[in-house]
Amino acid sequence: MHIHLSDSLAHEQETKAYEAELEFDVFDNGVSAYPVVDKKPVKVRVTNTGDKKLLIEAEAAFSLQMPCDRCLEEVTVPFSYTVSRMADFNEEKADTEESEEQAYIEGYTLDVDTLVRDELFVHLPMKVLCSEDCRGICNRCGANLNHGVCGCDVTELDPRMAVIRDIFRNANQ
Repeated sequence: MHIHLSDSLAHEQETKAYEAELEFDVFDNGVSAYPVVDKKPVKVRVTNTGDKKLLIEAEAAFSLQMPCDRCLEEVTVPFSYTVSRMADFNEEKADTEESEEQAYIEGYTLDVDTLVRDELFVHLPMKVLCSEDCRGICNRCGANLNHGVCGCDVTELDPRMAVIRDIFRNANQ
């Protein structure tokens, strides 16, 4: 959703509140795409702090369907965070690098989806688990070990004994 900021720029020291629906249904981080579920309206407050500067605050709450890092089962991961950004509309600063950092503002229009999506990169978890005691998948057959034992031989052989094991194999031949 887009919010026009020209009204907020006209009245100094005034705060306007908006509610915006998230329009993106899939979050793509460049590596994977995760479906967005349980979206709630984004609460946006725009405050004119004077000198053509706006304080933009947004509260976002939604969930993503992400795979467990151990067993690959789908997990619903909730996100709830607040975004706070300062936008400077002074003409002499329009050509600086700071204006390039504000990808969520084009002209006098705020793109709420871009603002929320950009902040989501910071809030992504390092590891997603379906439960703390997730057993993962079998590294031989790929079966989910949370559903039961797969039956694969999982005895670990000591690599230091490989020479002796080879001697016995050669003796049997």
